[in-house]
Amino acid sequence: MRIGHFRRATRLFKELGPGLVTGAADDDPSGIATYSQAGARFGFNMLWTLVLTYPLMSAIQLVSAEIGRVTGAGLAKNMGEVFPRPVVTALVALLFFANTINIAADLAGMGAAAKLALGWNSHVATVAFGLGSLLLQVFVSYRRYARILKILTLALLTYVATLFVVEVDWGAALVSLVRPEFKLDGGAMTMIVAVFGTTISPYLFFWQSAQEVEEVNENPKAKPLRQAPRQAKRELARIRMDTLVGMAFSNIVAMAIMLATAATLYANGKTDIQTAAEAAEALRPVAGPFAFALFSLGIIGTGLLAVPVLAGSAAYALSETRGWNEGLDEKPWHAVGFYSVIGAAMLLGVAIDFSPLDPIKALFWSAVLNGVVAVPIMAAMMLVASRRDRMGRFTIGPWVRAGGWGATAVMGVAAVAMFFAR
Repeated sequence: MRIGHFRRATRLFKELGPGLVTGAADDDPSGIATYSQAGARFGFNMLWTLVLTYPLMSAIQLVSAEIGRVTGAGLAKNMGEVFPRPVVTALVALLFFANTINIAADLAGMGAAAKLALGWNSHVATVAFGLGSLLLQVFVSYRRYARILKILTLALLTYVATLFVVEVDWGAALVSLVRPEFKLDGGAMTMIVAVFGTTISPYLFFWQSAQEVEEVNENPKAKPLRQAPRQAKRELARIRMDTLVGMAFSNIVAMAIMLATAATLYANGKTDIQTAAEAAEALRPVAGPFAFALFSLGIIGTGLLAVPVLAGSAAYALSETRGWNEGLDEKPWHAVGFYSVIGAAMLLGVAIDFSPLDPIKALFWSAVLNGVVAVPIMAAMMLVASRRDRMGRFTIGPWVRAGGWGATAVMGVAAVAMFFAR
């Protein structure tokens, strides 16, 4: 029976792809820092946010994936067909800026974690991680690279494993999940906005849509669903399973991080956590060296997954708006603009680590920018996915439409609240 379960799990893992990688990339070192702050400052009382983000995140990611698979083109190209090109170019430029700051913060977090767990020089580790990720994207074929990214998602299981090392009051956690107790002041509002902002991020929309296009380009038998409607039943079912599992994985890991830090740091009065590395270091005296090691190595593993997604999503978006050849399966000399964007984002991210710019403040402002930019991008996605001239008979259904517009409304409220919460 156990062998049968293992085989079924293996088959399921093979079926998963863009949705799983997208969901896992959401738990990057910057996201880990946010979830750690929530657990350290508010205990179990912010767990409810992740219950709410799951259906909203799933809906909007389903929209992005279906746009890519139905039309055979990424989000930026589809948006450019519906909205004025200068508007789309401005949104994509803001995406590139925010992603670059996020890359810098993630690389810095990975370097700090490598110093804590492995004794490496943090700046040397930051450069090594950045250049290593860049070389993989440039010189490894898409199919092999996609497998590498999928394997890296397993690094996030370290956070689930941490729950077996620390002592969690599950009764208190369950009560706080359904009946949280906190004062709705500026600090709490900021944290709620931060959780929503780091969980529903624009780069994830562009990445999953582009990866669905890559899947079509990689398989000679696959066609955009508008051209091959007979493939629709199987492909749309795959996208739904892939996305729902991927987003569940993302939110379960985020919840594990929040639970672990609440049960250890909050319970011991260690509430002032700024980065993922600080959370790992604070865990060592209260939860032991094994929990510290798991938490630290998880930061490195998820960073190796998230950094190329951040750079790649910006490259896809900019290339589509400019009409450049794009795709991780293209040779560098056939997609010079695409790989130049990836290289620029990675190198600028590394450079910021050596600059006087405070990565924590930079990350906050990139989160603010992401939260603001997400709203018009999500609205544009919903309009594209509802138009028959783009989607044919595969316009999104009523449940996905309701969830997508709901997510857009929540992010809009969060973006407004962000400016009043500080």
